[in-house]
Amino acid sequence: GNIQTLSAADLDSYGAHVWLLSPPCQPYTRQGLQKDSNDARASSFLKILELMPQTSQPPVMLFVENVVGFETSDTHRRMAEILEKAHFVTQEFILSPLHFGVPYSRPRYFCLAKRKPLSFQNPLLNQQLIWAPGPLFGHNESMIVAGGNEPQGSLDKSLQACEPVERFLEFKHPSNGVEPESSWLHINVPGALEISAIGSLEQYFVSLSLLERWGNAMVEDIVYPDSKRCCCFTKSYYRYVKGTGSLLATVQRRAEDKIESLEGLRPRYFTPRELCIAGEQFKRSSGRSVARLSIC
Repeated sequence: GNIQTLSAADLDSYGAHVWLLSPPCQPYTRQGLQKDSNDARASSFLKILELMPQTSQPPVMLFVENVVGFETSDTHRRMAEILEKAHFVTQEFILSPLHFGVPYSRPRYFCLAKRKPLSFQNPLLNQQLIWAPGPLFGHNESMIVAGGNEPQGSLDKSLQACEPVERFLEFKHPSNGVEPESSWLHINVPGALEISAIGSLEQYFVSLSLLERWGNAMVEDIVYPDSKRCCCFTKSYYRYVKGTGSLLATVQRRAEDKIESLEGLRPRYFTPRELCIAGEQFKRSSGRSVARLSIC
């Protein structure tokens, strides 16, 4: 149904102690119109927030997720005002898989809120924006900023800790001295399907016609097996070749080499299985258990 038709009584009827909120991100994306709270898609989230003080059984905890940009929006300002008046304390984070050792750049905004008398283990971080996961695990290396871009020191530290892209591949190229079509080796990933390397991968290589048409525009999207960062993958990946996610160069170039032709790099799309492997390996490579999170 329509969220905007809900009443305070409707919300009370659920008896929910925790609200998990992930409102539409389009009003706040950097590439969108950035209409913020004037975008009709922001109305449902604002409606729920404005109803909360009217409920007889307000939640004791909230979790809000959105894109980077939400933290500087009018909607965020309104959310902070409502939560403060409702006696909530908040801790806010900008976190990316890069922070957890996965070479995938997808920063997102997260807000943890608790209604008094509940409190966080480290109250010094209340009402702060934090660009590192350390405080969630009881560490002290918090990167706190009022807004803007991620501190360079935090980004550099994250990249150093990341595993190379090669670890998350279903197939890898053993050397530069062999043709890509005949040299793909299957990586022993738990749960991986046994499939034909040549037949299955061929469909993921970027066609020569696309390379000739979009080559110069695609350079920034190219990553290598030893890269420690990938662009964010969108739902248009596979449909459009530029700006929807990283492409993998199947021929590793040397640092001193200049890119003269993308054709020589034999770029391909990441396979659906490889995108899933990154999520599975995150659980192993992060070395952190959800039970250890210091959010309760």
